[in-house]
Amino acid sequence: MEVGDSVQVVNLYDIQNNMIELKNITKVYHSGDVETVVLKGISFTVQDGEFVSIMGPSGSGKSTLMHIIGALDTPTSGTYLLDGKDISKLPDDVLAKIRSEKLGFVFQAFNLLPRATVIRNVILPLVYAEVPIIERMPKAEHALAAAGLSEDRWHHLTNQLSGGQMQRVAIARALVNNPSLILADEPTGNLDSKTGEIVLHTFQDLNTEQGRTIILITHAMEVAEYADRIIQIRDGLIVEDKRITRKKRNQENKNISISQRSTI
Repeated sequence: MEVGDSVQVVNLYDIQNNMIELKNITKVYHSGDVETVVLKGISFTVQDGEFVSIMGPSGSGKSTLMHIIGALDTPTSGTYLLDGKDISKLPDDVLAKIRSEKLGFVFQAFNLLPRATVIRNVILPLVYAEVPIIERMPKAEHALAAAGLSEDRWHHLTNQLSGGQMQRVAIARALVNNPSLILADEPTGNLDSKTGEIVLHTFQDLNTEQGRTIILITHAMEVAEYADRIIQIRDGLIVEDKRITRKKRNQENKNISISQRSTI
């Protein structure tokens, strides 16, 4: 078999396992006569089960790209295939259904209801998705356990939790509908470095142990390195796309038990 033939076989295998395929995505905003081009022909794929960081400075276009990947916005031109279906030009109501069924979001600001319990916050997406009442509590408890939050915190109000615990609740909320893809937008931005590291290892565990596909948006290389692949964006263009050896737990956090990590 020729070398070229071998490479072609691998590429065909990759295509069959693509969860996300972006083809020449552009995004242009207009304000009066002013035209601002934010994305300038973005193309890449993400396979099912990958953990990818999208990294870039402020103004690079990474947040706009996240909004398109997360079906919160549509591109000006180009094609976005999610699980093999083109969603780049779908109406808002269809995109909302896709977000509810296929996507989970984790944000820097947590976006939790402060006067509701942890369980109530995690159950809320199930209410919007009209999941039968009898199924909601087991699903919420399973998601909280997967996110690593100690069970003795589940009935606390979220404003009684630490920053790390609140982000674990946000992760559980993202998991509760069993999404195909988790999008994390600067998830450690409001956390101290130690707590942020533990939260990032939670994403690694979800990827490694559960096969979750995760896209992490960040401006910081030390955060991006927790993934297996880094896509760097600058001025609306991809300037680098490389696979790396993900960052491992440092010795201090290796010695922290799972139960101890869940209280941080």
